[in-house]
Amino acid sequence: MGSSIKDVASHAGISIATVSRAVNTPERVSASTLARVQAAMDALQYRPNALGRQLRAVRTGLLGVVLPSLSNPVFAECMQGIEEAASVTGQRVMLMTTAYDREREARAIETMLEQRVDGLILTVADAAANPHLDRLDAEHVPYVLAYNETAGQARIPGRCSVTVDNRAAARDAIRALLEQGHRQVRMLTGTLAASDRAALRHDGYREALEAAGIAPQPPIEIDFNADAMLPAELARLLAPPRPTAIFCSNDRLALLTIRSLREMGLRVPEDVSVVGFDGLAMGQWLSPTLATVAQPHRRIGADAAQALARRIAGEVVPSITLPHRLLAGGTLAKAPAEAPLSVVSSLTSDTQGASR
Repeated sequence: MGSSIKDVASHAGISIATVSRAVNTPERVSASTLARVQAAMDALQYRPNALGRQLRAVRTGLLGVVLPSLSNPVFAECMQGIEEAASVTGQRVMLMTTAYDREREARAIETMLEQRVDGLILTVADAAANPHLDRLDAEHVPYVLAYNETAGQARIPGRCSVTVDNRAAARDAIRALLEQGHRQVRMLTGTLAASDRAALRHDGYREALEAAGIAPQPPIEIDFNADAMLPAELARLLAPPRPTAIFCSNDRLALLTIRSLREMGLRVPEDVSVVGFDGLAMGQWLSPTLATVAQPHRRIGADAAQALARRIAGEVVPSITLPHRLLAGGTLAKAPAEAPLSVVSSLTSDTQGASR
């Protein structure tokens, strides 16, 4: 029995999808990878089937989408924008989620390539240092990033992204708190290593406070997918000097924070103001409404799909920075004259007792 494409991939130490691209669309593969594939084919005396090569060279009309989650309405709205734009051009969409996990991110990208997608729309953990994106660049696979920022990153000037300016948006949120007299402002965020967007928002938080002559507190990091805050996390969030305002890196965490504060007997916004980031519709259904930085999620998805179509056609597409806006909801109020300490003391005692 002759050698197979799987044998070639194993011999060259690369994926089957990469061998397939080297055979069918060599212009999408780096010179070094192409040389490895050719050397493996020569060593194994592998000759690709001409008919199969012709079939695989045809575009599939399939777009791959890799997002962190659909449980966060942010990405569900983005996906809706992608599907609406893709339907206009008659393209199909394949979706996979990563749960902010880098290994799942790698598997999702590999699966998409094996399905011979024409291109990819991705939200990754870190666009600036991402070996999966490096690989897509090397193999000339068209892709567009949604929410990740690439503008101004000198080492990857060719990467196209559709996003808002996260750092500037966070600065606007903190300035709104400062204008209301808040000086003790803490930040609650998901794991910064899992989201370069959250890291940029923390940069904006820190820059706005430092510009006002206020030393920022270290961020409180929790699991992006958490459904409740642990007592220890609450204790860190409310540790003296107790914050009069909390800036959350997304609306989901802001809603979680509001619930947790109320369970501790603190009033929002009378005792603690809360500001989120995303502009989810459900935040405006609350009473009081959620103060938040709004992003145009559906437009991010639609613009990403349109940009990808242009990249698949061979165009060079620049990154797109969309406008954000601050929704001054009812969870943002003037800083209280005094902070109730009894709740914090009780929480600290409970946490210490649980740890003994």
